[in-house]
Amino acid sequence: MCGIVGYVGAKSALDVVLEGLRRLEYRGYDSAGVAVVADGELTARKKAGKLGNLEKELAANPLPASGLGLGHTRWATHGGPTDANAHPHFDYGSRVAVVHNGIIENFAVLREELREAGIELSSETDTEVVAHLIGLEYPGCVESFGDGALAEAMRRVCRRLDGAFTLVAVHSDVPDVVVGARLNSPLVVGVGAGEAFLCSDVAGFIGHTREAIELGQAQVVEVRSNAVVITDFHGEPAVGKPFHVDWDVAAAEKGGYDYFMEKEIEEQPQAVADTLLGRVSGEGKLELDEMRMSEAELRSVDKVIVIAAGTSYHAGMIAKYAIEHWTRIPVEVELASEFRYRDPILTRDTLVLVISQSGETADTLMALRHAKDQHARVLAICNSNGATIPREADAVVYTHGGPEIAVASTKAFLTQLIACYLVGLYLAQVRAAKFPDEIREILDQLSQAPAKVRETLDRMEPVRELGRALKDHGRVLFLGRHVGFPVALEGALKLKELAYVHAEGFAAGELKHGPIALVDQDLPVVVVVPPADRPLLHDKIVSNIQEIRARGARTIVIAEDGDEAVVPFADTLIYVPELPTLLQPLVATVPLQIFACALADAKGLDVDQPRNLAKSVTVE
Repeated sequence: MCGIVGYVGAKSALDVVLEGLRRLEYRGYDSAGVAVVADGELTARKKAGKLGNLEKELAANPLPASGLGLGHTRWATHGGPTDANAHPHFDYGSRVAVVHNGIIENFAVLREELREAGIELSSETDTEVVAHLIGLEYPGCVESFGDGALAEAMRRVCRRLDGAFTLVAVHSDVPDVVVGARLNSPLVVGVGAGEAFLCSDVAGFIGHTREAIELGQAQVVEVRSNAVVITDFHGEPAVGKPFHVDWDVAAAEKGGYDYFMEKEIEEQPQAVADTLLGRVSGEGKLELDEMRMSEAELRSVDKVIVIAAGTSYHAGMIAKYAIEHWTRIPVEVELASEFRYRDPILTRDTLVLVISQSGETADTLMALRHAKDQHARVLAICNSNGATIPREADAVVYTHGGPEIAVASTKAFLTQLIACYLVGLYLAQVRAAKFPDEIREILDQLSQAPAKVRETLDRMEPVRELGRALKDHGRVLFLGRHVGFPVALEGALKLKELAYVHAEGFAAGELKHGPIALVDQDLPVVVVVPPADRPLLHDKIVSNIQEIRARGARTIVIAEDGDEAVVPFADTLIYVPELPTLLQPLVATVPLQIFACALADAKGLDVDQPRNLAKSVTVE
C-alpha cells in the first residue's frame, strides 16, 4: 500500500503534495518522491527511507515553482527500497512521470517488450514499465485527442495491464492536467475551488477540501483546476460517486499524543458509540440502514462464512461465537488469503460476511468476488465509505469509526466487533431466533460498552508500567478460552506488529497438547479469564493459570472486576469492567493494545509505522 498525491491549481504544488504525503506516510514509508512540471520540463526529487529524507533533499536541491505536481510514499513490492526504485518514474524521454500503487502482474512481459524496442529500464520496479508505455503511446494520441492525449495514452496502457493498480501521471507538454486510473486499488478525486487533487486516500487533501469523488472500477480520470472528466478504459463516459468527507483535518492529526495509535486507543469509547448510533428504531427494533438484503433473503440463510485477514480475522472469530449462539446458524471463519484456493462450498443460501477496515484489502476483495461468482450473498463490514469492498457487496454495515492512521488496528477492531454483534442480532431478529425482549437486553448491554471501554482506559497506567518493565523479554505467550482465545490471538499479533517480540496466542485448553513445553522460568504469560457468568470456562482457565505458574511462568491475568478466584495465582492482575462473556472482548482487548504500545515505545520503536507493514494490504 502506497500513498499517492496529485495536484493542479494555483497553490505551490510541492507544498500541497508534501502536506498530503505527510498524512499518507503511514501507507508507505520505504521511500518517497515528488515531481513538478515547470517551464515545459519535468523535475523530480526522490529518496529512500522516510519522508524526512526527501525533505532534506528538497532543502538542499529545491524544485522550481509549479502549480502541477505529484508525489508518492512507497511500500516496496517490486525492487528494494532504494533511491532508484523510489517513485515517480519517468519515461525514456523524461516527459512523463508516473506514481503507482499496486502490482502490475504482467510487467516482466512488458519489460521484455520495451527492451526489444531499445528501452532500458533504470529501476527494478514494475511502475517504470508504465511510464515508458505511456511515453510511447502519447505522441500518437496528440493529433486526435489534443489536450486529452495523456488520458487516452493512459487508457491504452491500462488495457494492456494485468493486476491491481492505481496510477497517476503528468506530462511536461500539458502543465494543467493530472491523469489517474484505478483497477482493484483505491483512487479518490478532491474537488476544490480552482484546484483539484488525486489521492489514494482523502487524508491526502482533507486540509484543502472535503468534497470528493470516488472513482469506480476500471476508470480513468482527467483532472484540471476547474474540471473533472471520467471515462472507462475504452474512453466511454463514466460517472464517479461524489461524497462529502465528514471528518476534518484535525481528525488526522495526533491531537497531542506521541503516537496516532495512542490517540486511536483513546478514541475507542466514542468510536464504539458512533458505531452503535442510530441502530434502534423508536419501537425498540434493531435497524441496519445500509442493509440491502430483504428479510426473506436473510431468513433463507443456512450457513454464514466470515472472511477476513489479520485483526479483522480475529473479530470474525469472535463473531462466530456470537452469531451461532444467537441465531443457531452454523458459522465458518476463513482467512481471506486461503478462501478461494480451497474450493469452498457456497450456495445462494450462504451469507458471506467480509470484514475489512479499509475496504480495499486485496485478499478479502478477491474472496468477495469469488463468493459472488458462486452466487452467495455478501455482507461487508467496513470503516471506509465508498471503498471497493462495500461497493461490490450486496449489503454493508459501516463502522463509523473515523480515520485510523496507525498501522496496527485498535479502534477498528472494537468497532468491527460491534458491527458483528449487530449483524448477529439482526439475523436473530429477522429469523425470530430470539425473543424481542432478549434482543433488547443485549442491545442494552451493548449500549453500556462505550462507558465500560472508557472506564478500562482510565485504569491502564499499571499496564503501561508493565509494558515498560518487560521491554527486554523476547517471548510472551497469550492464553484464552471461548471468545478469550481470539482476544489472545489479537494480543499476540499486536505485540508482534509493534515490538517485534515472538508472541503466540493459544486456546488455553491446548496447553497440554504441546504449548506448555514453551513455559519456563519467568516467561510472561498473559491469560484472558472469562467472566464468572460462565463458571465452567472460568474454573478451567484458573486451572490453566495454576499449571503454568507451577512451571515458573510470570502470570499476567486479565479478569473482570471482583474475580477473587484468580488472585492467588496472578503475578500481575488487571481488572476490567464486567460485561457478559460474548461482549467481554470489548474491554479485555484494550489492556493488550496498551501493553504492546508501551512495550514498543520503551524499546524505542516507531509505534505508528512498524517495519515491513502497511496499513492496508492492497496486493495479494
